[in-house]
Amino acid sequence: MPFGRGFFLALAKSSYLNDHVTKWGFVRRATRKFMPGEAPEDALNACAELAKGGRGTIFTKLGEAITNAAEAKAVRDHYIWLFDQIRATNLPGHVSVKPTQLGLDIDAKMCEEYTFELAAKAQACGSFLWIDMEDSAYVDRTIDLYKKVKARYPDTGLAIQAYLFRTAKDIADLMTVNPVIRLVKGAYAEPPHVAFPRKADTDRAYYELSDTMLQAAKAGNCLPIFGTHDVALVGRIIARAKELGVGPGKYEVHMLYGIKDAEQMRFRADGQVVKTLVSYGSSWFKWYMRRLAERPANVGFVIRSMLG
Repeated sequence: MPFGRGFFLALAKSSYLNDHVTKWGFVRRATRKFMPGEAPEDALNACAELAKGGRGTIFTKLGEAITNAAEAKAVRDHYIWLFDQIRATNLPGHVSVKPTQLGLDIDAKMCEEYTFELAAKAQACGSFLWIDMEDSAYVDRTIDLYKKVKARYPDTGLAIQAYLFRTAKDIADLMTVNPVIRLVKGAYAEPPHVAFPRKADTDRAYYELSDTMLQAAKAGNCLPIFGTHDVALVGRIIARAKELGVGPGKYEVHMLYGIKDAEQMRFRADGQVVKTLVSYGSSWFKWYMRRLAERPANVGFVIRSMLG
């Protein structure tokens, strides 16, 4: 296939495309498969619809690698506002934020302060804060940040990427803080000495890590979250959970808005806890290219959408 994973990851690195393509109407139409709209109100409306079918929502405002302190503060302020909306409307919504959105590349202390403020707000609103993972250069700093926040605010989770060689050790280390971990496959362009280059190896690692997390859940040391659209893999994980006696509610399944929606509803109907990640905002190009890199077969849908 001419449109493989590497092709889309290369496009994701282009600042020019990120600045220009997002303004093209026919491209914007194609993104509707994966996000209900750019405005936070679009995301809140989507959450209300998902809640009717028993699904929770994780909100994430798109954007990363902020290098301006005022912009980082604006992200903090936005999520404070969003938590207020979640509480006011009684929606089953959580928030997921990238540390570089809160200024990690500018001032680590500022980022830590803002993350603590969001975790405190989540707790006050009866919600939950997710700290998202970025590329491998940020893993150590992100895990350190998570440990500090989790010690004070238990309702905080961390995304971890299965395709990194280091992840098994990271998960073992995190067990000391009774973590909430969302295991994802990984969607960044990583060098071959850092991450599995082959999808089959990542899939194998994902299942092995899921088993480790389920074993920890059985012992009461972890709440595992499985963030993947690989329905066959999710089925194997659910079967393994049953073998171990880890019931629904002791783990969750998370998927993206607009992807495998029928399967999301089926898992929910079968009694699984299912949450849907709803993205919004104008800085969607890099994120969108990484979604296509995860499943290049989606390019056919994109082309049809662009042609209207």
